[in-house]
Amino acid sequence: MKRPVDHGAMAVSGYTVPWHIAAGAPVALHVSSSRPVRDVRIVRLDTPTAEFMDWRVEPTGNAASHRDFDHGSFPRIAATELAKTTKISGVAFEVYLTRNDGARVLFECGNLRLGLQDGRLTSSHDGKPQEIGEILPANTWLTVEISSDGNATILKIGSDDLLSPYRLHRQFDRPWSPIGDMVFGASAANDVKTLNAKFSAIALQTATGHIAWTFPTLLPSGPIASAGGDSVLLLETVNQPAFCMTSRRWDGSSFDPRLVPSHYDAVHCHDDDMGALQWPASYHVHVPDEAPAGVYAFEVGHDEGAERIVFFITSSVRRTALLFLVPTATYLAYADEFLPAHLYEWMCEDRGHRFAIDNNLKSLYDYHSDLSGVSIASYKKPKATLRDDYNYPLCGCPHNLPVDLHFLRFCHNNGIAFDLITDRDLHERGVAGLQDYQAVITGSHPEYMSVEMEHALRQFAATGGAIAYLGGNGFAGKVAFQDDLMELRRSPLEAGRTWDGPIAEQSLSITNQPGGHLRASGRGEFSLTGVAISLMGFDGARPFTRTPDSHHPSAAWLFKGVANETFGDEGIVLGGAAGYEVDATDPHLGTSPDTMVIARATDFPDSFVHDATRWYEGGVDERASRRCAEMTLRHLPSGGLIFCASSVAWCGALPTGDAMNDVGRITKNLLTHLAAAKSRTNPDRQQQSGGQPAARSGSTA
Repeated sequence: MKRPVDHGAMAVSGYTVPWHIAAGAPVALHVSSSRPVRDVRIVRLDTPTAEFMDWRVEPTGNAASHRDFDHGSFPRIAATELAKTTKISGVAFEVYLTRNDGARVLFECGNLRLGLQDGRLTSSHDGKPQEIGEILPANTWLTVEISSDGNATILKIGSDDLLSPYRLHRQFDRPWSPIGDMVFGASAANDVKTLNAKFSAIALQTATGHIAWTFPTLLPSGPIASAGGDSVLLLETVNQPAFCMTSRRWDGSSFDPRLVPSHYDAVHCHDDDMGALQWPASYHVHVPDEAPAGVYAFEVGHDEGAERIVFFITSSVRRTALLFLVPTATYLAYADEFLPAHLYEWMCEDRGHRFAIDNNLKSLYDYHSDLSGVSIASYKKPKATLRDDYNYPLCGCPHNLPVDLHFLRFCHNNGIAFDLITDRDLHERGVAGLQDYQAVITGSHPEYMSVEMEHALRQFAATGGAIAYLGGNGFAGKVAFQDDLMELRRSPLEAGRTWDGPIAEQSLSITNQPGGHLRASGRGEFSLTGVAISLMGFDGARPFTRTPDSHHPSAAWLFKGVANETFGDEGIVLGGAAGYEVDATDPHLGTSPDTMVIARATDFPDSFVHDATRWYEGGVDERASRRCAEMTLRHLPSGGLIFCASSVAWCGALPTGDAMNDVGRITKNLLTHLAAAKSRTNPDRQQQSGGQPAARSGSTA
């Protein structure tokens, strides 16, 4: 259902295509604006002060204007496809209704519409409404059959629920004329909310036979072809429903769609689904070949201010020893987070958050209106909370991008040179994207990764590379990518923090691999870094205190110039270095014995909650003793190392401008040490670590 963009909170919003590019490539701005655009400039955001570039931004001829959103997904067979076959005498499909209020449409084609009014079945034949009166049961599979003999239309609906069998049989004295588009779960005019429901087993009966569609378990990149009959007809799924969903055939015998694909041949449609937007590009710029890698934005000015729409320029040639890994997967997962006010009464205001609510946008932390989880998102949409001036409503302070910008500005102020790629680059290029760098530096919250990303980082460290993990709650959730899309299926490991999907529906439709936590697949978190989330809270952050191990020569270099044993009692994220989400070790969950805890933060407010997935053998007393964040250092046999700041707030505790503090000294000591380290491509070191030459040349095997 189309609706104009509500610009009450933000006069301008938009997205870029692509989201990240190398220098020398074009990037386009797709924008909606409720006010006349005054000017459009490119601004670099990761420098100490915003730096406006003199690059020529050109209009495309499609002037910025007030655009609309199209919410709601549904299957559709276009009239042009139906015209390919001979006379259609019937249609059948399976449907599983979830939560639907108000007026909805179950099926529409030609002169027949089957609707729902607060769950009660209605029909309209040749424009004449008729109240059928039956309430269709929800949360059970129904088979719908519509047929016509030229004189009348017959409707049959039934379920095979053993406890609550349902049967409906109606005959209408008007024949069905299947002319025009055939639409399931939506009106042909797209003028009412779409249906919250699963669909499966759509089939037509024609004069020359049976034509059927099977929804694949793997997310298709285009329309779905039919089988049977005298012609191949294409069915399209509009506005990105969720694929790889359990169907009527699922019986609980397997949770793996790769083993029983016929059990997962359904799609789940929602009235608030939103796929990639199709707004026309209004401006574009060709990034100069010599443009430095960094974080940039189109700044769109109007008579009441300006908004910045972010994109990234990545490094294509190695220029420094250090590589910053932009956590775009986390950015996209959090973008436009809804945060229901009745659950978080203490929230502060942010205009991007308000824009997301006003326009019914969803993040991958949110629920659809039928209470199923939002599992797939496109970067081709406004990301109104992805701004350099964003304040996270839950804590009233910067979060994600602005915290990472704070770190990058610290690097510029202190002469720390870095190259930059996005995690999506790493996903596509594998360990070859890290080749010849001494160290990879993460942002403040690299929570989401694909298996390919995590494996590349593991290979990198195994061949002598260093990982500077400058955040908290990282390397946790598994995601998959296809074109502009990112998919996330949550698991019970996340219960209590956000939605969790049914166990049977946790496989990713992009790969059909299990979703959920990387930890559940023997990757990420403990097995890679040695730490994982221990506490989460939105009150005051805590400082770290050095441990005795921090004075050992293998770690003492980190603390050169640090006079105090306790450090990090200031910062832009909750006022300290250890806060929001913090990590700690756990040998039982995979922390390596050679991991050194070099600093610890304790005395967190009672409002900080434990990670619900950890079990403590010692009960309440041991649990209380583990209310901490643990900074760690691990020297690897390969010659590399892994440093874990173990706090989302760490980068926010860095100083600004020419100032310096202990968090800054530790971070600078770490990065200068890594930049000066002996080349990790030493063949002897490679051989000692058991690495293969192919890994050095970019193999992801």
